[in-house]
Amino acid sequence: MKNTYSAEFKAKAVLELLREEENISQISSKHEVHPNLLKKWRKAVIEGLPELLAGKRTRDTQLKEPRVRWAA
Repeated sequence: MKNTYSAEFKAKAVLELLREEENISQISSKHEVHPNLLKKWRKAVIEGLPELLAGKRTRDTQLKEPRVRWAA
C-alpha cells in the first residue's frame, strides 16, 4: 500500500534536511521515509522557492500570460 504524507509532514522533514543538523539517513529513519523521497521533496522545495518568493504582481503576471501551443 502506498503511503500518503501531509504537506505539514513533508515541510517538517525538508526543513530538517535544510538545517543540516542530521544527515539524510538519520532523518529518513526518524520519519520512516525512504531517503530518495526526502531528496525528491527537498528538490521540489528548492525549485519552487523563486515562485514562492516572487511578489504578488509577478505571480499574477505569470498566470495571465497566454501559453503558446505549437501546431503539429
